[in-house]
Amino acid sequence: MSRSTEFIHGARDIVPMIVGAIPFGIIFGTLAGGAGLSAWQTLGMSLLVFAGSSQFIAITLLGGGAGAAVVLLTTFVVNLRHALYSATLQPFVRHLPTRWRMPLAFWLTDEAFAVVQHRYAEKDASPHKHWYFFGGALAMYLNWQLCTLVGVIFGQAVPNLAAWGLDFAMLATFIGIVVPMLRNKPQVAAALVAGAVALACQGLPYKLGLMAAALSGIAVGVVLERRYRLDLMGEGISCKPGS
Repeated sequence: MSRSTEFIHGARDIVPMIVGAIPFGIIFGTLAGGAGLSAWQTLGMSLLVFAGSSQFIAITLLGGGAGAAVVLLTTFVVNLRHALYSATLQPFVRHLPTRWRMPLAFWLTDEAFAVVQHRYAEKDASPHKHWYFFGGALAMYLNWQLCTLVGVIFGQAVPNLAAWGLDFAMLATFIGIVVPMLRNKPQVAAALVAGAVALACQGLPYKLGLMAAALSGIAVGVVLERRYRLDLMGEGISCKPGS
């Protein structure tokens, strides 16, 4: 496919993810003011950080009086999953020049990864798949900025908007992202353990429950994945990554 076709298809295919992110972005714009951020600071965070979960964690910590070191460390740990996303996509984009890799790395989100990895997994020999990546990632980025702006504008006009339960749309989106990726027993176990730990530790301060859940899920996944591969090798079965 041509560059423009790949770009348009990328923007089109990420629309379901955008629908789930719309209320999430609006709520962020609404809550940021209560955490002490001005309208420009709120918009600037979305422009420069562009990481929904980290932005929510940051404003929660700031609202609770946490210091900069705690905010930076917590958001760093939460965003470590992006290193795994990057490692997965690196074989497909390593041939691109830096002017491509840097913006694509910045725009890489959970939603973009979920859509783009399916495109790269397709067997056609299109040399323009990075344009698909670009189209999907840019569409999500522009949507996030617009939703943040809407939240900033209407946050004061519509009282208690965060209590409307709009964030459920984003939770449903993440469920839709995760479930199709659970292709073997180690991956299912990692997801279940992470979910259980998150529930058990949700009362911990500074969102430490999220870090505990992430680390627990990763640890269980790594251990079981190694055993899973050894068992397959013992049975003489070829095991490809992600299978």
